[in-house]
Amino acid sequence: MEYIKDGFHADAGRTFIVGEGSPLAKKLIQVTEQAFFAGVDQAVAGNRIGDISNAIQTVVEGAGFNLLREYQGHGIGREMHEDPGVPNIGKKGRGERLQVGMALAIEPMVVAGSPDVVVGKDKWVVTTKDKKLSAYYENTIVITEEGPEILTL
Repeated sequence: MEYIKDGFHADAGRTFIVGEGSPLAKKLIQVTEQAFFAGVDQAVAGNRIGDISNAIQTVVEGAGFNLLREYQGHGIGREMHEDPGVPNIGKKGRGERLQVGMALAIEPMVVAGSPDVVVGKDKWVVTTKDKKLSAYYENTIVITEEGPEILTL
């Protein structure tokens, strides 16, 4: 969901289970949220984008799931999508250095099967090729001197 306040954008998204949900679906959503918070823990001034990416990747792959590669988090501000990109896969110590005042949308997109996707004719609906479950968890954060602050919880 997109929010705009005083000319600045914010971005947030969630995956919800309708009905009871399978144990796999529940675990997938839980791991996706855990991966988000692991990424946020690395969003401190002086770290790099790759530190966020690696934290997300470590949680997700450690739980036996995969991450979409075509989509990623992003910088956010006067525009919805700004630099830098925030991949969900990466190496520690790589990428742009994080600075106080940066705003980022961190958004792990986790799949229970193959990370290969199909984009619908409307260019909006995206599904996995193998039709396995997927989950998404996103918030906008800002990096402060005290650490990351989540703006869209």
